[in-house]
Amino acid sequence: MSAITYEEVLSLFRETDRRFKETDRQLKELGKQIGGLGDKFGYFTEGLALPSMERILKEQFGMTAIAPRIRIRKNGEEIEIDVLAYANDDINLAILVEVKSRVKREAIEQLQKLMGRFREFCPEHRDKAA
Repeated sequence: MSAITYEEVLSLFRETDRRFKETDRQLKELGKQIGGLGDKFGYFTEGLALPSMERILKEQFGMTAIAPRIRIRKNGEEIEIDVLAYANDDINLAILVEVKSRVKREAIEQLQKLMGRFREFCPEHRDKAA
């Protein structure tokens, strides 16, 4: 049995390092793919809920405008609302809807934060109850 040379040890370390980097790259790619699946599931859930939600918002709450997936940018920031419904005149109300497949504390906190920033991003609805 022959002894391993210093150069061979260095070569093995380089190969191990290369494999670690490749594994890290693959894990990052897998994370992106999993995140993409989560987004697709969210859009799917929103799509399933929207027809019933539109009917309820119109019939039960008198909403005259219903807009799914609204993104609003202001001063370099952006908010996203799954569904924005509003009515003017006698009702004068805006309803923000966040569609979730499961309710978690983080989702409730996210909605509270969104409600807090709504009038800043949508001043045209400033006078409406939300």
